[in-house]
Amino acid sequence: MAAKDVLGRRGEDLAVRYLEQRGLLILSRNWRCRHGELDVVATDARRLVVCEVKTRTGTGFGEPAEAVDRRKSARIRRVTQVWLATHQVRWCEVRFDVLAVTVQADRPAAVKHYEAAF
Repeated sequence: MAAKDVLGRRGEDLAVRYLEQRGLLILSRNWRCRHGELDVVATDARRLVVCEVKTRTGTGFGEPAEAVDRRKSARIRRVTQVWLATHQVRWCEVRFDVLAVTVQADRPAAVKHYEAAF
């Protein structure tokens, strides 16, 4: 597995733990279809929470959350529609969050949670 994949997996594991500690129930991880992938699909018992996780080792190329641009958010919305159809969810409120994880060798990992990011 490539180093970036290991880093991404670690970031997703940290993000999932963070969400679970805040009471969210994880429904899917790394859910894929032909249109793309959803990193984490969860629920807070009131709504579906679709989370994009971005992990970096620093901010030299910008904050991790900045990588979720208009094109990326549009793709996530399309894939969410496929997830809803596949799981036969007729209608529910959906919130799109971004979890920015920074993992540095000399510090504890940091998770920033941007609720309703797009």
